[in-house]
Amino acid sequence: MTHENENNQDALEDFTEIKVGYDNESKVLESDDKSEISFLGNIYRDTVSFEGELKDPIHFREAMIALSTVVKSDYRYVPKDRSKYLAYLQMKREASNLSSWNAQQEYFNWLERNDPNAYFILDPLISVYPDEVSFEVFSKDEGSYAKLSVNKDAFNIKGNPTFGTTNIDFSESLLKGIKKMRSFKKSFLKIGKDVTLSTKGSEETKTLEKQVKVPDSWLRGFLQVQSSATLKSDSFSMATLDFYNILRFLRMNKDQKGKRRGLRIELVPGQYPLIVLEPWEKVIVTSEEIYKGKESKVLRIWGRRRLMMMKQFLPFTDKIDVNVTGSGGFPGFWIFRGKNMTLTLAITGFAAFNWAQSLNFDLLLPRQNADLKNLDVVTDTLLEKRSGSLKELTKSTGLKKMEIFKALQTACQQGLVMYDSASELYRLRPVTNENLDLRKLEFRNINERFAHDLMSIKGSIAIEKEDRFIGTGVEVTGNVTVKEDKRDYTPVILFDEDGFVKKASCTCTYYKKQGLKQGPCAHLIALHLLFNEYSEQKRSNSKIRAKITVETKTYSKRSKKGEMIYQVTLNNKRLKVRWGLNYGSMRLQNFQFNSVNDARDAYFDRLSNLNDQGYLDATAG
Repeated sequence: MTHENENNQDALEDFTEIKVGYDNESKVLESDDKSEISFLGNIYRDTVSFEGELKDPIHFREAMIALSTVVKSDYRYVPKDRSKYLAYLQMKREASNLSSWNAQQEYFNWLERNDPNAYFILDPLISVYPDEVSFEVFSKDEGSYAKLSVNKDAFNIKGNPTFGTTNIDFSESLLKGIKKMRSFKKSFLKIGKDVTLSTKGSEETKTLEKQVKVPDSWLRGFLQVQSSATLKSDSFSMATLDFYNILRFLRMNKDQKGKRRGLRIELVPGQYPLIVLEPWEKVIVTSEEIYKGKESKVLRIWGRRRLMMMKQFLPFTDKIDVNVTGSGGFPGFWIFRGKNMTLTLAITGFAAFNWAQSLNFDLLLPRQNADLKNLDVVTDTLLEKRSGSLKELTKSTGLKKMEIFKALQTACQQGLVMYDSASELYRLRPVTNENLDLRKLEFRNINERFAHDLMSIKGSIAIEKEDRFIGTGVEVTGNVTVKEDKRDYTPVILFDEDGFVKKASCTCTYYKKQGLKQGPCAHLIALHLLFNEYSEQKRSNSKIRAKITVETKTYSKRSKKGEMIYQVTLNNKRLKVRWGLNYGSMRLQNFQFNSVNDARDAYFDRLSNLNDQGYLDATAG
């Protein structure tokens, strides 16, 4: 396989076509004494039905508004362009005399002709289970996932529900109807394909069809965010007032250009977790419960402005549980628990364009190599029970715990099963009624596939040099040998102190022609993967630690004066120690040793002393 082929991006399709259709539009029917919310299911999926009276319609109303905010959110930078807006206004004038149903169909047709990429989000998924009704959405920028779980106790259920999963037509007109729900009216929720609706101005019923072209990166992110919920995480709880204080401070203070925008979480066993807002160093001491973990640690997560999307649901929240899988772009799951309703928000910390943080995320997840026999056993068991914990499924299937865990993770990545973080249950929930092309979803593009191929060939890629620059980050230089090209390439990546890619370059033709405009070349991706793998091995393998010659660790400790920072750098025979208050002037000491071994011993002695003094490891993960 020759990487220098300029058309290599065409080797993988960009979209997955999913067909959805509805016999009518979902809407809210209003009368003097009641509101009826009728969700029409996808006619191309199995029948799902449910009917019940909502005991707390206002709680449900605000939860659905929060969901709509998530699904429409797009934090990517988009330059101003009025041409599409003017074309939209023309379409709106042409459709002004049409009924709402025909106008909606005309709108989808216009989008397909004029801006096919504008409408690509898969309609929300709704699932009916024996214990709950759930709604799932994923944002347009691939940065946020949300799931609303409505417990069966929130309804006075009528008849016998039909369990399963389908798409629902969630239009702006439906949202406007939901916003009109009031507490003095009885409110009913109906789900099904054949919900009877009265339509004015139209004698015949037409099927509303959309051939949704879902970008593979969007679909892949949707599946992987859910799969990541099964991974090991650090968990803590916070009170509703704590979360309100975070939102209030963010609303009152603008982000500062060129400065950190993270949400730093400091966890110490037996103490209340601290939430620190950067760069203001605003410390919020949570008040719900002490941290029950075994190790002290500092986690830094991004995407904090997305938390604003939960402000509608906050008044109905009793407690918030937070599960964080790691620092940086790794997903953080914020579980807002209310009476009979739970809203889970997963924030990845990166949007669709951030290839570097996406790669970090991918390393956590397994590739498609699970035993298909075990996979079938798991899905067949869930088809009968609809949901179950890992312990229950292990008992039901007779498989070993690790075997069933791997099968469940793969089922999540294939879109067959989802893990419900709020209830800690695995639930049968097929994303589509068709089999997904897993080969397309395994990698974002041909460059990423080629990078993984390089990683599998022993000796094809190596880290030649690792330079640490205080205040800047680490520059990693690699050497990649491609036998098909009969050439060696030299990729270089500069990571900042938070682990983000600051600069990247390569000597290959692909980079020289396009730079990073169309994404990184395979050699840069391979170097990034290798460096992450090496960094993880250094943390867990004592033999590799004994060979370390270049490394920087950052430790922090909070007092009344502020946050004291210690940064210890090993660079062959040299040792540098910088310390001082965060965002203040730092003192510096330089040490020169006779050998690398002496410098390494002094380096680890320093780290051990900092641990003994109660400092937390705040090195970017």
